[in-house]
Amino acid sequence: MYLHVGNELNIRASDIVGIFDADSATVSAVTKKYLSAQNAKGCVQFASNELPKSFILYRNRKKNQYEICFSQLSSSALLGRVGSFGNFS
Repeated sequence: MYLHVGNELNIRASDIVGIFDADSATVSAVTKKYLSAQNAKGCVQFASNELPKSFILYRNRKKNQYEICFSQLSSSALLGRVGSFGNFS
């Protein structure tokens, strides 16, 4: 199953490590440092030009690395979509 994160971008549900609220998760200095490092490596993408409400940490199987996708959808909306698959909590 795939999770639609916005603007025709889909992520395989089994590759998702976590879905995070962009406002609360980015308060931590550790998270900011990780996001900055991933951005410098080119491992960050945006599902929309709108202000992101959440981000998804997932494994990119083709590149064999972890990547981040910012989404304009809220983390609760994304979790609701993934929860409907029945194998994600």
